[in-house]
Amino acid sequence: MPFSLRIITTFVLGFLMTATGVHAADVRPTITVGTQEVGLSAGYMLPHRLTQDHTTKQEGPAFMPSWMITITDPMGDQWYRGQVSVGAEMVYIQFQEPFLTHGLGFTPKIKYSFTALDRIRPYAEFAGGPFWTDLAGKIPEESSWFNFVLTAGFGVSYFLTDRAALNVGYRFHHISNAGTSYPNIGLNASLPFGGFSFFF
Repeated sequence: MPFSLRIITTFVLGFLMTATGVHAADVRPTITVGTQEVGLSAGYMLPHRLTQDHTTKQEGPAFMPSWMITITDPMGDQWYRGQVSVGAEMVYIQFQEPFLTHGLGFTPKIKYSFTALDRIRPYAEFAGGPFWTDLAGKIPEESSWFNFVLTAGFGVSYFLTDRAALNVGYRFHHISNAGTSYPNIGLNASLPFGGFSFFF
């Protein structure tokens, strides 16, 4: 079993233990302005070769601890009813192909959570910020150790208690240096992930 999958499995089992004894009807999360969220997600990057110039098969596990704060109460009264939170996330990626290298980034983040379904809360998210790797000069797509990472995706939070949730989702992941040096073809990947959040 891949290491990242073992980590996610551990998260899931931990949440199930936390939720023991909590009846489904009792779980009614109340997230208001000022509510903070601390989370940890883990996933595995799968490469996208969008053009013939993308030749590197970059893949590997990713770990993403995050902090968020809710800045709106629920808005709207239909299926799109939801609220906005902002925060920051650290991104660590271990590139395992074509050789073992590493990447580390820090990204501001915004998320819109749909609240109409109560304990099941779909969300959309976007993040972007500086990202450092040691891939420069080792692959044709990257020429700089300083880059930017942009991610956009969606997921679902399932509240096991009114203050703890299990998260699963998908992100499109892009790394490039914004034209500060050349070549700058960039790296693109899918990032399915799972994790957990605590709210306080």
